[in-house]
Amino acid sequence: MTGPAVPTGTSAPARARTLCGGRLGAVPTVAVRSPGRVNLVGEHTDYNDGLAMPMAIDRELAIVAAPRNDGVVRLVSELDDVVHEVTVDSIAGDDRWPSWTLYVQGVLRQVPPDWWTGFDAGVASDVPDGAGLSSSAALEVAVARIAAALAGGQYDPRAAAAMGVVAENEWVGVATGVLDQLSVACGVAGHALMLDCRDHSIEPVRLPHDVEVLVLDTGARRELVESEYTARRRDCEAAAEALDVESLREVEDRWGSDDSAWWTAVPGWAELPDRLQRRVRHIITENARVRAVGAAFRNGDSARAGALWTASHVSLRDDYDVSGPELDTMAAIADDTPGVLGARMTGGGFAGAVVALARRGQVDVEALLGAYRSRHDLPASALVVEGVAGTSMVAGSRDPA
Repeated sequence: MTGPAVPTGTSAPARARTLCGGRLGAVPTVAVRSPGRVNLVGEHTDYNDGLAMPMAIDRELAIVAAPRNDGVVRLVSELDDVVHEVTVDSIAGDDRWPSWTLYVQGVLRQVPPDWWTGFDAGVASDVPDGAGLSSSAALEVAVARIAAALAGGQYDPRAAAAMGVVAENEWVGVATGVLDQLSVACGVAGHALMLDCRDHSIEPVRLPHDVEVLVLDTGARRELVESEYTARRRDCEAAAEALDVESLREVEDRWGSDDSAWWTAVPGWAELPDRLQRRVRHIITENARVRAVGAAFRNGDSARAGALWTASHVSLRDDYDVSGPELDTMAAIADDTPGVLGARMTGGGFAGAVVALARRGQVDVEALLGAYRSRHDLPASALVVEGVAGTSMVAGSRDPA
């Protein structure tokens, strides 16, 4: 990420204010912080109406803004340090805004047009870009929140999450589910969220006090993630059609049982190609793992939760084919590191980050990263993250909503 020099250790909201004032000459009147998220377990289940367990994390994006009355919108971010100047009229037009501002436009297109007379905004972020921690969802929900604040409209976290999904799916063109935006909007401090992606119900689940969550960024990035993501989604849709269900979650509703590998008796299973069988098996077993991790956390059985995380990685690698060599290396090294209870890739896959469940304060993170770097010459890094509240106004910021 490039941009103007800022004091080391300053918060994202403080940097956004500095950026807005220095590059735009504006004095912000509203400020929003929006967390990234890490998905603890339940990967690629969201667009199958399944279960997931995300957690909003203490790495955040911030937007600060000042209203204008001349129909001009000016946006600047640490991401590119370019002043993007557009008009209010272009929000709803056919022309797409450039670079990262496309996400902003996708959200603002859903806001009542009479809200806008123009604004200046600065964006700063501590959410690593491309690591699978939902920097785009953090931006989308933050835009919905600051739009309500600027215009004096009502803000609803779930509605903001839905706006983010529409922006991503219909304007940016990435076929995501609702997991990222809901977890960013509705996070609960100290908790993960048991998320049912079919009815969008949320149950906060407190993590045991003796564990911590490590995000291990492999330093690897892949350009093919979006196309492969779409391919996996199409595989699931094809399997659901072949099994005559609306979504793969419905397979559980019709035929689920406590028997091992019960899904192999589902009518039509034997006729599915091997690739589609593996996709279905991952979704069904992953939903079961989400339930089991929730039960393990509630019972204080952290070791059981860790074992389920490792099993999730195996399923993502072997059945869903969304891992990658760097992710496999990082997960394997983490699993062999004293103090780590389990590790799995997180996010869309192919590259990005591994999430590990560890005994609090018992992992030699530098040794773990050193072992990884001996195998892959990449800028790997680690974050210890905590669960935080969802998108909100920054304390002391005026909120007309």
